[in-house]
Amino acid sequence: MAVTQEKQQSVAELKEKLSATKGAVLTNYRGLTVAQDTKLRRKLREAGVEYRVFKNTLTRIAAKEAGIEGLDSYLEGPTAIAMSYSDPVAPAKVISEFVKENKLQALEVKAGLVEGKVIDASGVKALASLPAREVLIAQVLAGMQAPIAGFVNVLSGTMRNLVYALDAVRQQKESA
Repeated sequence: MAVTQEKQQSVAELKEKLSATKGAVLTNYRGLTVAQDTKLRRKLREAGVEYRVFKNTLTRIAAKEAGIEGLDSYLEGPTAIAMSYSDPVAPAKVISEFVKENKLQALEVKAGLVEGKVIDASGVKALASLPAREVLIAQVLAGMQAPIAGFVNVLSGTMRNLVYALDAVRQQKESA
Protein backbone atom coordinates (compact mmCIF):
# COMPACT_ATOMS: atom_id res chain seq x y z
CA MET A 1 0.00 0.00 0.00
CA ALA A 2 2.78 2.45 0.93
CA VAL A 3 4.66 1.64 -2.30
CA THR A 4 1.82 2.80 -4.56
CA GLN A 5 1.38 5.96 -2.47
CA GLU A 6 5.09 6.63 -2.91
CA LYS A 7 4.79 6.09 -6.68
CA GLN A 8 1.76 8.39 -6.85
CA GLN A 9 3.74 11.11 -5.10
CA SER A 10 6.64 10.61 -7.51
CA VAL A 11 4.29 10.84 -10.51
CA ALA A 12 2.65 13.98 -9.09
CA GLU A 13 6.07 15.57 -8.46
CA LEU A 14 7.34 14.70 -11.95
CA LYS A 15 4.10 15.89 -13.58
CA GLU A 16 4.53 19.25 -11.81
CA LYS A 17 8.17 19.47 -12.94
CA LEU A 18 7.37 18.55 -16.56
CA SER A 19 4.55 21.11 -16.64
CA ALA A 20 6.78 23.87 -15.24
CA THR A 21 9.89 23.14 -17.32
CA LYS A 22 10.82 25.48 -20.18
CA GLY A 23 13.36 23.04 -21.58
CA ALA A 24 14.46 19.49 -20.84
CA VAL A 25 16.80 16.90 -22.30
CA LEU A 26 16.43 13.14 -21.85
CA THR A 27 19.72 11.24 -21.83
CA ASN A 28 20.96 7.69 -21.61
CA TYR A 29 23.68 7.97 -18.99
CA ARG A 30 24.86 4.35 -19.17
CA GLY A 31 28.65 4.20 -19.52
CA LEU A 32 29.46 7.40 -17.64
CA THR A 33 31.98 7.06 -14.86
CA VAL A 34 31.09 8.42 -11.43
CA ALA A 35 33.60 11.26 -11.91
CA GLN A 36 32.08 12.20 -15.28
CA ASP A 37 28.55 12.06 -13.87
CA THR A 38 29.58 14.25 -10.92
CA LYS A 39 31.23 16.76 -13.26
CA LEU A 40 28.12 16.84 -15.50
CA ARG A 41 25.81 17.34 -12.53
CA ARG A 42 27.99 20.21 -11.27
CA LYS A 43 27.91 21.96 -14.68
CA LEU A 44 24.14 21.52 -14.91
CA ARG A 45 23.65 22.84 -11.37
CA GLU A 46 25.78 25.91 -12.18
CA ALA A 47 23.51 26.59 -15.17
CA GLY A 48 20.40 26.29 -12.97
CA VAL A 49 19.39 22.94 -14.46
CA GLU A 50 17.96 20.08 -12.39
CA TYR A 51 19.26 16.62 -13.37
CA ARG A 52 17.44 13.57 -12.05
CA VAL A 53 16.80 9.94 -12.86
CA PHE A 54 13.16 8.84 -12.87
CA LYS A 55 11.69 5.44 -13.65
CA ASN A 56 10.50 5.25 -17.27
CA THR A 57 7.05 3.97 -16.30
CA LEU A 58 6.51 6.84 -13.87
CA THR A 59 7.80 9.31 -16.46
CA ARG A 60 5.33 7.93 -19.04
CA ILE A 61 2.42 8.36 -16.62
CA ALA A 62 3.52 11.86 -15.54
CA ALA A 63 4.03 12.99 -19.16
CA LYS A 64 0.59 11.71 -20.11
CA GLU A 65 -0.99 13.52 -17.15
CA ALA A 66 0.92 16.72 -18.05
CA GLY A 67 -0.43 16.52 -21.61
CA ILE A 68 2.95 15.81 -23.21
CA GLU A 69 2.67 13.44 -26.15
CA GLY A 70 5.39 11.65 -28.11
CA LEU A 71 7.75 10.93 -25.22
CA ASP A 72 6.94 7.22 -24.84
CA SER A 73 9.20 6.02 -27.67
CA TYR A 74 12.25 7.65 -26.00
CA LEU A 75 11.66 6.08 -22.59
CA GLU A 76 13.67 2.89 -23.07
CA GLY A 77 16.68 1.91 -20.99
CA PRO A 78 18.22 4.12 -18.31
CA THR A 79 16.90 7.68 -18.64
CA ALA A 80 17.97 10.84 -16.85
CA ILE A 81 16.20 14.15 -17.36
CA ALA A 82 17.89 17.56 -17.27
CA MET A 83 15.25 20.26 -16.70
CA SER A 84 15.42 24.04 -16.70
CA TYR A 85 12.55 26.14 -15.42
CA SER A 86 13.82 29.44 -16.84
CA ASP A 87 15.95 28.87 -19.97
CA PRO A 88 14.72 26.39 -22.62
CA VAL A 89 18.19 26.15 -24.21
CA ALA A 90 20.33 25.64 -21.08
CA PRO A 91 20.02 21.83 -20.68
CA ALA A 92 20.78 21.17 -24.36
CA LYS A 93 23.72 23.61 -24.35
CA VAL A 94 25.34 22.25 -21.17
CA ILE A 95 24.99 18.60 -22.18
CA SER A 96 26.25 19.19 -25.75
CA GLU A 97 29.25 21.17 -24.49
CA PHE A 98 29.98 18.47 -21.91
CA VAL A 99 29.91 15.74 -24.58
CA LYS A 100 32.26 17.79 -26.84
CA GLU A 101 34.68 18.72 -24.03
CA ASN A 102 34.99 15.16 -22.76
CA LYS A 103 34.75 13.45 -26.18
CA LEU A 104 32.06 11.14 -24.82
CA GLN A 105 30.12 8.53 -26.70
CA ALA A 106 28.68 7.20 -23.44
CA LEU A 107 26.25 10.08 -22.85
CA GLU A 108 23.54 9.71 -25.48
CA VAL A 109 20.90 12.40 -25.98
CA LYS A 110 17.57 10.66 -26.53
CA ALA A 111 15.16 13.57 -26.93
CA GLY A 112 14.26 16.99 -25.66
CA LEU A 113 11.31 18.97 -24.45
CA VAL A 114 10.82 22.65 -25.27
CA GLU A 115 7.78 24.47 -23.88
CA GLY A 116 5.90 21.16 -23.64
CA LYS A 117 6.75 19.96 -27.18
CA VAL A 118 8.90 16.86 -27.76
CA ILE A 119 11.92 17.18 -30.09
CA ASP A 120 14.28 14.44 -31.25
CA ALA A 121 18.05 14.24 -30.68
CA SER A 122 18.86 16.26 -33.82
CA GLY A 123 16.43 18.97 -32.61
CA VAL A 124 18.31 19.05 -29.30
CA LYS A 125 21.60 19.42 -31.20
CA ALA A 126 20.15 22.30 -33.24
CA LEU A 127 18.84 23.93 -30.06
CA ALA A 128 22.28 23.65 -28.45
CA SER A 129 23.91 25.38 -31.43
CA LEU A 130 21.79 28.51 -30.97
CA PRO A 131 23.67 31.52 -29.63
CA ALA A 132 23.16 32.41 -25.97
CA ARG A 133 19.94 34.18 -25.02
CA GLU A 134 21.77 37.45 -24.35
CA VAL A 135 23.40 37.33 -27.80
CA LEU A 136 20.03 36.74 -29.48
CA ILE A 137 18.49 39.65 -27.58
CA ALA A 138 21.43 41.87 -28.56
CA GLN A 139 21.03 40.88 -32.22
CA VAL A 140 17.30 41.67 -32.15
CA LEU A 141 17.93 45.03 -30.47
CA ALA A 142 20.68 45.88 -32.97
CA GLY A 143 18.29 45.07 -35.80
CA MET A 144 15.65 47.30 -34.25
CA GLN A 145 18.09 50.15 -33.58
CA ALA A 146 19.60 50.29 -37.06
CA PRO A 147 16.54 51.87 -38.78
CA ILE A 148 16.09 54.28 -35.85
CA ALA A 149 19.74 55.35 -35.99
CA GLY A 150 19.42 55.90 -39.75
CA PHE A 151 16.26 57.96 -39.22
CA VAL A 152 18.01 60.08 -36.58
CA ASN A 153 20.91 60.68 -38.99
CA VAL A 154 18.50 61.76 -41.74
CA LEU A 155 16.72 64.12 -39.35
CA SER A 156 19.96 65.59 -38.05
CA GLY A 157 21.17 66.06 -41.64
CA THR A 158 17.99 67.98 -42.47
CA MET A 159 18.38 70.07 -39.32
CA ARG A 160 22.04 70.72 -40.16
CA ASN A 161 21.09 71.89 -43.66
CA LEU A 162 18.41 74.17 -42.18
CA VAL A 163 20.97 75.69 -39.81
CA TYR A 164 23.40 76.25 -42.75
CA ALA A 165 20.62 77.89 -44.79
CA LEU A 166 19.60 80.16 -41.90
CA ASP A 167 23.23 81.06 -41.28
CA ALA A 168 23.67 81.93 -44.99
CA VAL A 169 20.54 84.13 -44.85
CA ARG A 170 21.90 85.86 -41.73
CA GLN A 171 25.27 86.46 -43.35
CA GLN A 172 23.54 87.79 -46.49
CA LYS A 173 21.42 90.21 -44.45
CA GLU A 174 24.45 91.37 -42.44
CA SER A 175 26.44 92.12 -45.59
CA ALA A 176 23.54 94.02 -47.21
